[in-house]
Amino acid sequence: MLNVHDLHKSYPTPQGPLPVLQGVELQVERGASLALMGESGSGKSTLLHLLAGLDRVDRGSLDIDGHALHRLSEAQLADWRRTHIGLIFQQFNLIGSLSVADNLAFQARLAGRHDTQWQAELVRRLGLSDLLQRYPEQLSGGQQQRVALGRALASRPALLLADEPTGNLDEATAAEVLDLLLELQRSTGCTLLMVTHSPLIAARLQRRVVLRAGRVADPTW
Repeated sequence: MLNVHDLHKSYPTPQGPLPVLQGVELQVERGASLALMGESGSGKSTLLHLLAGLDRVDRGSLDIDGHALHRLSEAQLADWRRTHIGLIFQQFNLIGSLSVADNLAFQARLAGRHDTQWQAELVRRLGLSDLLQRYPEQLSGGQQQRVALGRALASRPALLLADEPTGNLDEATAAEVLDLLLELQRSTGCTLLMVTHSPLIAARLQRRVVLRAGRVADPTW
């Protein structure tokens, strides 16, 4: 499902290019769940942004679900982001002017995949039935992250990317959100790649990969 080969990415600085990823190799099977770990500055978020089509590689190949992202134009990348991936962030990133119901439907409508029956199923499974007419500022952190999870899955993406999705939540709420995330990932069959610093969270996923100094340091099956 995901095949990364010899991936390089650097960013310009006044002192010259700063290498962040230096020859990353990574393969992930369809439907698998993978924890991406590593110290700050190891390249985790950069890799996630490249997988999401939010940035472009300098060198190497990046193939996801039959699409060679390193060869797509900006317009093709934008279309791919809308139709093939779901994103969950630590900061929730809900649209404050939209109700919970409209936030849930937002990504699916952009992708042309809005399915009222599937959204109703997500609402039920995420426990959002009594919150649909509220706005993000009226929700707790855990409720906002459940909405963000539903929004990411509403379009039935092939790949779900999560960047520290429980990082802003207390321990009990984080455990609840993680349970929901993994349950929905398994039932939908999407591939999950999650950035996390927590060994306890990583242990819940099928596979762990550690980045160190821009390279895969410790792949564990």
